Amino acid sequence: MLILALDTSSTAGSVAVLRDEKIIGVVSTWAEETYSARMFRHLEFLLRDLTLDLKQFDLFSVAAGPGSFTGLRVGLTAAKGWAEVYQKPVAGVSGLEALAVQARSTAPLLIPVMDARRGQIYFGFYRRSGKTLALDGDECVMTPAEFTETLRTRAADSEFTVVTPEPEIITREMSQIEKRGGAVEQVSAVLAPFIGHLGYRRAQEGKLSDALSLNANYVRRTDAELHWKVP
Repeated sequence: MLILALDTSSTAGSVAVLRDEKIIGVVSTWAEETYSARMFRHLEFLLRDLTLDLKQFDLFSVAAGPGSFTGLRVGLTAAKGWAEVYQKPVAGVSGLEALAVQARSTAPLLIPVMDARRGQIYFGFYRRSGKTLALDGDECVMTPAEFTETLRTRAADSEFTVVTPEPEIITREMSQIEKRGGAVEQVSAVLAPFIGHLGYRRAQEGKLSDALSLNANYVRRTDAELHWKVP
């Protein structure tokens, strides 16, 4: 199975090509502009370098959130458009799950954390079920202080590991995490290869979407919703 995977959820975006679970090409750069602004340049380069065409892909796997509203919309629109045009399935994958799946920790509870800007973080609780991870509850957005309070109630009886590409965003909370028996593991911010791996697993399990049913999971409400005023 030939898979094209996209992550446009942040400035550290990436695009990857996989054959089943083997990564055969990745392009990623870090810049201030949202990755969606340069994704198509990177995609063109990667396809040309691998001598591939979009119509050859069997699956499009894309970050469905959380992250930049604009970035997610661009990535999802592209993947859904290709899926529709070429009549191929599409997989929407959580960026937080793509962090959690990288963990080397054997803890039964993994808590992926990413920067949500505005003094907040995105996170979720993923519990091991055999060789797979299952989301326990909803993915959330909170301040780091609110996050540590949530740990007190949600992770009180479990060994856990916080998984993040940017440990500095929870530096002040490290002592509280360690006090509650947790650990912090740094993982890669280049998510497209892992989004591809998870998309492949969805395909093996028969859990894919079509272009019409795939939607973003923004987690945070948009500015328009926050500032909506009823006349």
